[in-house]
Amino acid sequence: MAAAAVLVVLAAAVLAGAEAQCPNPSDLRTANGTRICAELYTDNSPYYDQCCGGSALVVYPGSDVPYMPRGWVATVSSLVVGTRCELTVWSRPGKKGKTRNFGAGAVPRLQEVRRGLFGDWNNAIRGFYCQCR
Repeated sequence: MAAAAVLVVLAAAVLAGAEAQCPNPSDLRTANGTRICAELYTDNSPYYDQCCGGSALVVYPGSDVPYMPRGWVATVSSLVVGTRCELTVWSRPGKKGKTRNFGAGAVPRLQEVRRGLFGDWNNAIRGFYCQCR
């Protein structure tokens, strides 16, 4: 896998206990205006206005990551997908297992998204691919 093909950057962690709110999908851009395909977050909350907290994994358009980066396996609890983008995730490493496509929008609590008959997507993402039009 070429380093240029995998453009994933870890953002700074949000202070523990601090309030967070999922960003608007149209606001997913870096400080210099570069488009962001999606952001994955380690924390959610029973209160929707406090979701999308903790550490953030910034995903750029065209990122093809069959294996989660170090420290990110079984940690994603909420996500936001940018406008005109789609995030495809897998439940097993190497793009195997269950798959799900997330279109533009925020998913503040992945535990509310079903993954098969008995599971959900909270802490279940093991690989992803993100594309934008």
